[in-house]
Amino acid sequence: MAEALSLCSVTILAEKFSPDTTSDGAAGILLPKEFPDVSLERQRCWFKNTFDHLLAIAESPSAPEAGVFLSPGYQIFREVPSDTKPYWSNYVFGFRTMTDYEMKRFPNHKFGQSFTTIKCECQRYLPWLEKRFRDAGGQIKQEKVTNLKQLTHYYDVIVNCSGLGSRSLAGDQDIHPVRGQILKVHAPWVKNFIRDGDGKTYIYPGISYTTLGGTWQMDDWRLEVDKGDSESIVERCSQLVPSLHRAQVLEEWVGLRPGRRNLRVESERLQVEGHDVLVVHNYGHGGCGITLSWGTALDALGLVRNGLHEQLPHARL
Repeated sequence: MAEALSLCSVTILAEKFSPDTTSDGAAGILLPKEFPDVSLERQRCWFKNTFDHLLAIAESPSAPEAGVFLSPGYQIFREVPSDTKPYWSNYVFGFRTMTDYEMKRFPNHKFGQSFTTIKCECQRYLPWLEKRFRDAGGQIKQEKVTNLKQLTHYYDVIVNCSGLGSRSLAGDQDIHPVRGQILKVHAPWVKNFIRDGDGKTYIYPGISYTTLGGTWQMDDWRLEVDKGDSESIVERCSQLVPSLHRAQVLEEWVGLRPGRRNLRVESERLQVEGHDVLVVHNYGHGGCGITLSWGTALDALGLVRNGLHEQLPHARL
């Protein structure tokens, strides 16, 4: 936003910043799910635009600092899925069905897909993004926003990316927590990601650690580590890669995904004391925050551009 709207003043307000956000613990791998009531064409654009943008970073000199890199691996299924060639398969590299010989590694699974996607190591990626934002002239303020109306006296446009906070800020009861617990382990011998098609068991190699997961617990607000969940994660992942039984655990981590039936990217007008303010919503990504980040951000940017009045070339966001 700060780079695209160079004539505008852009400020990020948040109660917490990296390393204390949900995204800091995210696996950061580009693997989308399908939102039921959003057109596939729109979802394709979200994923393709994100993939293309992050690929350019992965192929640039900034890749090590940004923590963005190509990641080859497998997605495996206990039963053959109804859609064996998902909408995003044309945008990742080398997408193909795994051979019977390859599937012998996973005797409890009947079908698999092999491809190369992109991974962001978020503990590197988020600080790098913050620096990029500041270099573009953006301002950052650590502040808890309790009501969007409190911002209308200071900003001409509000972009709401508050995730679960939208339950109160936008009055949206459709958004709910999806509790995710993961382990970060030292396993440099693991080179390929492996994800069970149910989305609950996964192994994602990174630069500094390998992420083992996970849980998908709806409407669960617990932020404490559950030792039973950790044991289950190690056991499930070790069934796929037995050597992980011996991997050193570096960290146990819990975060709450902002779950919603359909991701919300849309605008509305907020009327406060005769003052008309554009609000652009961009939240409800669930486990696809990094996966669809740049695509939905471009959509939100388009809504901001469409909503800005021509007489406000120096708007405050």
